[in-house]
Amino acid sequence: MRTIGAHPLVRRLFHAFALATRPMTLGTRVLITDDQDRVLLIRHTYVPGWYLPGGGVDVGETIEQAARREVLEETGLGVDGLALFGLYYNTTASRRDHVALFVADDWRRERDLAVPNREISDVEFFARNAIPEDVTPSTRRRLDEVLDGSAPTGFW
Repeated sequence: MRTIGAHPLVRRLFHAFALATRPMTLGTRVLITDDQDRVLLIRHTYVPGWYLPGGGVDVGETIEQAARREVLEETGLGVDGLALFGLYYNTTASRRDHVALFVADDWRRERDLAVPNREISDVEFFARNAIPEDVTPSTRRRLDEVLDGSAPTGFW
């Protein structure tokens, strides 16, 4: 005997309803350090401040795939090792946004870091004691959590 919930059409309608009534956005950020323990930060052309590289998860893409794609697009680095550090609720973007923070332990240079484009104006490694003053508050909190052992807040 087949239950109504197992019918493919019912499942699709349920998921369509859930998406329409509870849409959620999901993004990624990646903390990358080099062999001198410097942190990689980026600056966008359209918003102020320095950020960890990352961006939105596209349809049909895993969070990890999105993290790798965004790092390559924004920095020119290919990331091999990723470890999920935390999942955060991002109320500054919307009431339904979440950000997955990864830490990269293995990366390689695919292209020059110093090539600005329409989206990214700067890509640079910074010593922990030389982080720019205009780093975003959420980026500063993530650096404190990952590098200094501060307790994660759960909020981006």
